[in-house]
Amino acid sequence: MGYYSFILILLIFTILYQTQFSKSAPDYTTLVYKGCSRQPISDPSGSYAQSLSSLFSSLLQQSSRSKFYKSTTGGSQSSISGLFQCRGDLSNADCYNCVSKLPQLSDQLCGKVTAARVQLLGCYMLYEVSGFTQISGMQMLFKDCSRTNVAGAGFEMKRDSALTVMENGVASSGSNGFYTTNYQAVYALGQCQGDLSSTDCTQCVKAAVQKAQIECGSSLAGQVYLHKCFISYNYYPNGVPKSSTSSWSRGGSGSGQTTGKTVAIIVGVTAGVAFLIIMVLFVRGLKKKDDDF
Repeated sequence: MGYYSFILILLIFTILYQTQFSKSAPDYTTLVYKGCSRQPISDPSGSYAQSLSSLFSSLLQQSSRSKFYKSTTGGSQSSISGLFQCRGDLSNADCYNCVSKLPQLSDQLCGKVTAARVQLLGCYMLYEVSGFTQISGMQMLFKDCSRTNVAGAGFEMKRDSALTVMENGVASSGSNGFYTTNYQAVYALGQCQGDLSSTDCTQCVKAAVQKAQIECGSSLAGQVYLHKCFISYNYYPNGVPKSSTSSWSRGGSGSGQTTGKTVAIIVGVTAGVAFLIIMVLFVRGLKKKDDDF
């Protein structure tokens, strides 16, 4: 096999190796669910489209400095209200990056409709035209329960205890409606919409916890999204890993994703270094070949 053929094969292998690990590490911009109104916007003059574009621009601008913001754009005949919210443990830069994905996703997934909501692992955005029928803050929008069930070992008691700690934490002063806890091998988190009062937040989170207990049963992990709040939990039989405090976990995964991203970075760097070493050896081989002649 010639030098060029050999190096080409190694290069292809390196790229495929990096791609495989990168795809195994979804991040906070991973889509969780979408909710789209069935009623399209009648907009012959283009005024709604202009108002929606202005709303998205306003929300995106605020996402670099705030975790929650709501706004209204347009005149009386084309008024649209909307908001975004990022998870409480996102940095301002990550919040902006997350929110920046939402306008395009909303258009791709829902089109121009009277109301839409797109939820990513790290943030969500919603909008609705003036006069859109309001829904209850306690209405369940989405749930995801792990297919893996936990038998015995007092799992449900541990999960319920962790969720209770989380409930109390969300309601406590200074939490800003966001709280995470590692308790008895269970990592739990909860977040309320940024403009909810402490009382309404507590009621919403309790309702979400009850739905998770009923809907997910003995599932290893689960998450429940209500209109005004969401909660999730992950059970780690061998102990909650340190990385879970900043993980972006889906109910169906049963494990945090920070570890996966770290592995992908390490593998990517290692593969890159290996490739550079191969290239150096290849160049030396060519030079030695020239010297031989």
